[in-house]
Amino acid sequence: MLSSLILSLVCAALLIQVAVFSTTIFLHRTATHRALALHPAVAWMFRLALWITTGLSTREWVAVHRKHHAFTDQEGDPHSPALMGFWSVQLGNVFHYVREAKNKDVLERYARDIQDDWWDRTLFKKGYLGPLGGTIALCLVIGLWWGLLAAGLHAVIYVFVLSSSINGLCHHVGYKNFDNTATNLRLLALLTGGEGLHNNHHGYPRSPKFSFRMSEFDPAWPIIRLLIALRLAKPYKTIEEVAA
Repeated sequence: MLSSLILSLVCAALLIQVAVFSTTIFLHRTATHRALALHPAVAWMFRLALWITTGLSTREWVAVHRKHHAFTDQEGDPHSPALMGFWSVQLGNVFHYVREAKNKDVLERYARDIQDDWWDRTLFKKGYLGPLGGTIALCLVIGLWWGLLAAGLHAVIYVFVLSSSINGLCHHVGYKNFDNTATNLRLLALLTGGEGLHNNHHGYPRSPKFSFRMSEFDPAWPIIRLLIALRLAKPYKTIEEVAA
């Protein structure tokens, strides 16, 4: 039983990190801010990983996040703790997200350049099928209850802890390198593929690298550098290059 529990926890941790790195590298840095251009095959792999682990729509995620940048902590921000209260965003960020993601005007205004392709129309827009299929596969591999435990932990931690903390904690507590309302949290950055360096990101949204100080670490950056070295990605200028 103990070995099955450990296996379930390991699977949950792996699922969380696959979702986290796919979100930050593909959805955030590539699709939303064009800080990175990925080889089509690599982009497709990230899209597949996101579909299985989160069921997120690229167009919806991009639109909501771009609107967040357009109205950061001002009227119109989809999930500002300064406007809606810290706990409303920290615990209910997913509900604020869904409300904006289903607004056709928001999609048309902020994600007009994101067009659905054959894969979206055939597979990826059926968001519920990805996590459902992934959960069934997990249950077949490690057992029904242990698979459900791993999938449940992944869903709760990704949605209600990590994603919410970026929009909640990182606009509420932390330190700043740049003059904007977002903050940096080093520990959260380690758990979210660098997303916890949120003040840096708001300072230079098109930088493919989120870290700035020597004491900061962006876990996604070594992966991005590897993709660049393999000629599978092309970056925009980093914070250091722009701020120099």
